[in-house]
Amino acid sequence: MSITDKFLNDIEGHLLLAATREEGRTAAARFSAPLDWLTDAQRGEVERRFEAEYLALVRASWQHTAVRAGRLRDEYEATYRGLRRRLLAGWLLTGALALGFLVVCLV
Repeated sequence: MSITDKFLNDIEGHLLLAATREEGRTAAARFSAPLDWLTDAQRGEVERRFEAEYLALVRASWQHTAVRAGRLRDEYEATYRGLRRRLLAGWLLTGALALGFLVVCLV
């Protein structure tokens, strides 16, 4: 991975995190809006806790997705290697048969 790719991945990660934080804040505000009996300080605390829980859930989801993607990549790579081996074996068998046929025809 080049420095530019790493830089772009870092930027993408920061933008994704910023968007997720904003989603968390928006969801927290929606959640606390009907709770009109809360004081401003209580509302702020509820929103901070809601946002923190939201971010924790999103982080866990991202980690689960990354682990699953790694497993899928390993499965696909193993399948690809198996297919490649079978294809090579098929080509070698075809070449051997063709060579054998050619030898029989020339004899």
